[in-house]
Parts: sequence; C-alpha cells; structure tokens
Amino acid sequence: MKSFSRLAIFLFLFSFLNTSAQVFNPYYNGIVENVSASNILDDLTTLVDFGVKEPGSSEIEDAKDWIINRYQTLGYTAIETQPFMVSGQTTSNIIVTKTGSVYPNTFLIIDGHYDTINGPGANDNGSGTVMLLELARLLKDIETEYSIKFIHFSGEEEGLIGSEYYVNNTVIPENLDIKLVLNIDEVGGVAGMNNNTIVCERDEGTPNSNNEASAIATQEMANCFGLYSNLQTEISYAYASDYMPFENNGEVITGLYEKNESPYPHGPNDIIENMDPDYVFEVTKGALGSALHFAVAREPLGVSKINFAKNIVLYPNPSNGKFIIHLNSFSKENVQLSVFDVSGKMAFHTILKSENNTLDLSFLEAGIYEVVFKNEKDLVTKKLVLE
Repeated sequence: MKSFSRLAIFLFLFSFLNTSAQVFNPYYNGIVENVSASNILDDLTTLVDFGVKEPGSSEIEDAKDWIINRYQTLGYTAIETQPFMVSGQTTSNIIVTKTGSVYPNTFLIIDGHYDTINGPGANDNGSGTVMLLELARLLKDIETEYSIKFIHFSGEEEGLIGSEYYVNNTVIPENLDIKLVLNIDEVGGVAGMNNNTIVCERDEGTPNSNNEASAIATQEMANCFGLYSNLQTEISYAYASDYMPFENNGEVITGLYEKNESPYPHGPNDIIENMDPDYVFEVTKGALGSALHFAVAREPLGVSKINFAKNIVLYPNPSNGKFIIHLNSFSKENVQLSVFDVSGKMAFHTILKSENNTLDLSFLEAGIYEVVFKNEKDLVTKKLVLE
C-alpha cells in the first residue's frame, strides 16, 4: 500500500505555480479533449454483441480475446491473463500494465469487470469496460510517474471472485505496492433522464486505517470531474464491487458509480438503448483527468525547461548535509529552492541569488528528499540524499 507523499509534493508544485493546489491543467485538458464518443460507442456495441458473458461461456471467452486484441492494437505488450475457477468453470482476469517513469513499481490500478449475468451488460459493466479501453488509448504514450494497471475482472457478478483471486494470488504474495485503486462499475446512466451527476465513492468501512486517504483521493477525483467534465459530483460510500477485496487488504480505494441507477442490470434489457452514451463520454473525461492526476502525468519538456535543468548542478549527492549548488549561466533572476521530506512537508526554503551557493541541511534527518528549483518560467525537481 502506497502513501500519498509523492502526491502531496506534486500538489504543492502546482501551488508553486498557481494560487491554489489543485487547478486546471491545460496539458491534462488537451489529452481529455481527445476522448472520443464514437470510439466509446463502437467498443460498447461490439462488446454488447457478444451476448451474455458468464464465466465458462464462449461469449465471455470471445469478449476476453477481443479486449486483449484491442490492447494489442493500441500498442500494449505487457498483457497478462489470470485464469481461475467460478462454480467449476474457468474464466480469466485481464491485466494490462503501463510502466511509470519515476515509480515503476508503484501502481495506480484502474479496474472494471467485464462479466455479465442474465443479459448483455451494456451498462453493467460494458460502460466501465469500454471506459478502461478509452483511458488506455489516451494514456498509452503519456509519460506518467507512477505505473498504471488496467484490470478487467471476471467473476464479479458471482461475488467479486476475480478481484478476490487477484488480491490473494498477486497483490498479497507479490507485496504489490498500490498507490490507489479506482473502480469503475455501472456508469452508463439511464436513457431519457437528466444524467448530470457522477457518484464518487470513498471507503467508509473497516479496516478504517485507509479511510482518510480514500476520502482525500475521492475528493481529489471529484475536483478533477469539476475541472475536466461537465458533470456534477456527489460523494458516497464504496460497496459491493471489485474494490472491496482491495479495501479489505488495507489498500486505498475510490470508485465511480452512476447517480441515476438503472433498473435494467442483470437482465436482458441492459442494452445500449436503455442507457446514455453521452453520459459515459462525460464520465470518461473526468476519469481520464483523474488518472492523469493520480499517475502524475508529465508534460514533455520544453527547451527552456531542459536548459534550466541542465544549468543546475547539485553536489555532492549523497552528502552528510553540506551541498554545493552551482547555477550555470546565472542571470539576475532569483531561483527559489524548496526541500520536501517523504511526507510531502516542506523542510526548507530559500532563494538562490548567486551563481555559487552553499546549502546546509545537516539539521535534517537522514533520508531522501525532493528539491524543487523554480524560476519565473520553469520548475525542476531533483532527488537529494542526506546520509
């Protein structure tokens, strides 16, 4: 289970450049604007056409093969299937991994189940399944600090069997470092209704040690929906979906669920005509903004930022507390320096006013710190090791 220390630092960096911590990010918005309503509807139509996707059926196997093929077409290669048994029938989870650039072994999990019961499952949970595919499409070539796992669970309708199996056979034995689990289940809305609100679900159960972090993450997700979608948000509690085995294991969870609850799940009328594809489109936009936020997407460096980074020399590193900072091509422009500890708390702040600077951090405890350099245009971070 991963703490939110890196996230706290990231949010402060935003506040360094803006007046509030969580603000509209033009780079994120540019990615969100590429969400395709036609892609979502086309994928949903294909998925629904497979029919009733119950574990052990040819229909769910065909859907599994199609989902895998979609990821392969998008360029993903780290694709795993995890077979397990449901009532004597074999079915599989699908796990797709995108590797992060800074924290490759810490994961944002975005999940949704693809099995259905008694019907084709357009809303429950075709809506969540195709949303994962659209998120994966748009995140494929975006640099993110944290790794992302897109997981399509089976056996959800029989009692969260697939997600329970994954937690017991992957998360626990591999001691998987999970930053956050974002569960997407039934976000299709109801045809003919005003579907203008998404429910953001937080952990209010036991163990309660993860509840505070879940509440923070859920509120941040709600904020992202306000920034990157046209939907209103409502905070509620998590229950009866694939985040629960993670929650029981002490992980930090959050989730998305429709406000207007469809009367059609688990039956033959759970079809596209009875849901609202435009609502799925808006939910996808907010979920994508949230994923960019939680995985800490990085905008490609501009020339000025690259030059700024190259002109900062910090040594020796590691050090017993005394560091030298040399600013090549120093101008009259002051450079702000801030040091953060692993909890995201600022431990030191100063302004560098010359080309050569001595930094004495011997008063701090040994450990790894984040050093932030900021001028009028750019912001650069470096690791600092205090022995």
